[in-house]
Amino acid sequence: MDLRVFVEPQQGASYGQQLALAQLAEGLGFDGFFRSDHYLKMGDVSGLPGPTDTWVTLGALARETTTIRLGTLVCSATFRLPGPLAVAVAQVDEMSGGRVELGIGAGWFDDEHVAYGIPFPTLKERFDRLEEQLAIITGLWHTPDDAQFTFEGDHYGLVGSPALPKPVQAGGPPIIIGGHGPRRTPELAALYADEFNLPFAPVETFTRQRDRVRAACERAERDPSSVRFSAALVLCCGRNDAEVELRAGNIGRAADELRQNGAAGTPSEVLDTIATYAEAGCERLYLQVLDIDDHDHLRLVADQVMKLLP
Repeated sequence: MDLRVFVEPQQGASYGQQLALAQLAEGLGFDGFFRSDHYLKMGDVSGLPGPTDTWVTLGALARETTTIRLGTLVCSATFRLPGPLAVAVAQVDEMSGGRVELGIGAGWFDDEHVAYGIPFPTLKERFDRLEEQLAIITGLWHTPDDAQFTFEGDHYGLVGSPALPKPVQAGGPPIIIGGHGPRRTPELAALYADEFNLPFAPVETFTRQRDRVRAACERAERDPSSVRFSAALVLCCGRNDAEVELRAGNIGRAADELRQNGAAGTPSEVLDTIATYAEAGCERLYLQVLDIDDHDHLRLVADQVMKLLP
């Protein structure tokens, strides 16, 4: 089981705080450092000093780390045009020496679109745009160096693109698609995803969505085993019950609720949760760290959870 650190900088995190946690995660041996892609805080937090742009941040982290995987969970297709996004991701891939992964979704948080003047189409149109973006991004990355890429869709059109730059990773950075949608999400995953991620869901829901993706792969004549399955859970680990309660309170949550819905409790409880997801076919967990300055939290998980994983 791979363990990756996952942060939500829109809740209040400077670039410096993200850098410190990413370097700590790398030093402790975590497999990846991923961040959300949002421009507006959620809930009763200050959000200060304000949002940081996802790909500017990842480009900087690429030059300040050496081994840890970097990426988005997930990038909103409403925020960027697909051609420039393909360029940005390919550039950060080169800057990192081939360590970038692109998690991408249709976008959902209408308030941030209003706050920053970003169009927010209907749900159907957002998924239509996402599907075209995936076709364009992968098409650009897979176009031979001596060829051009052309695409004509309902929402985007490219004519004679040189399809440059190319990513460092052969075939392009891994693409992560996730979510709870029962039809289009599994279908898009079957067509484009290297990894399918289900965030913040009980293992029964994870199993149901896993089966939908596998069925979609079979309909698309793709080997279902070629898709990696992962989950994201809020992390709240403590050496004892008092420390669990303290960490839960620091992020405005109840310890009992997190034990039900997250990777929470003492190290042995977190290990039990990981084992439950592993038995359901989950190969990777993204541990959502909401208190970005609590570095001892990651040290505890690295020492008493990660080291005990098979």
